[in-house]
Amino acid sequence: MTVVTLQGGVAPMSLGMRRGFAKVTLLSLALAVGGCYDFHPTSPEDPDPVPFPTVVSVTIQYTQPNGCVATAGSCSDPVIFFASWMRTGGEIQLDPVGQSHVWRGVASGVPVNFPPGGSPYSVRIYDPFLQDGPGVRYTGHGLTVGGELLTRFDKPGARDEGALVYVDEIGHGHNPF
Repeated sequence: MTVVTLQGGVAPMSLGMRRGFAKVTLLSLALAVGGCYDFHPTSPEDPDPVPFPTVVSVTIQYTQPNGCVATAGSCSDPVIFFASWMRTGGEIQLDPVGQSHVWRGVASGVPVNFPPGGSPYSVRIYDPFLQDGPGVRYTGHGLTVGGELLTRFDKPGARDEGALVYVDEIGHGHNPF
């Protein structure tokens, strides 16, 4: 073996030393790669997708009082249904049933919220018969949602009164407990 000293004072490696160094380097690299992060852990990499809520169609019925007390509007204006699950502009105009004071409609795409896992929906009616002052008046009285006459109210007696309801997967309404 010939050792030659270079200008920096470092001796070159012999062929045997280079082969030994290469083997140690490859062995170290193999061990390091084997100990790398496992890219396939036992837990899922992505969360489960959020399920779309079940939606149903719900029958809405409203019984209007017998006498119109409107001073600010016309008693012939339409009866309009509003609900907290609806987007702005999604309200429903109810249709009169015969010559009675009963109005009916169907709300489609109502997300199911029964059995209760959160807050009940707030629903209300704009009735032209009740517009007796300068502000708009809403009511939840006389309202049947999914066959259930609603008896629980949000802000009872106020100008923006609403009724509270849960809707099940069949489209039936439920008063809050």
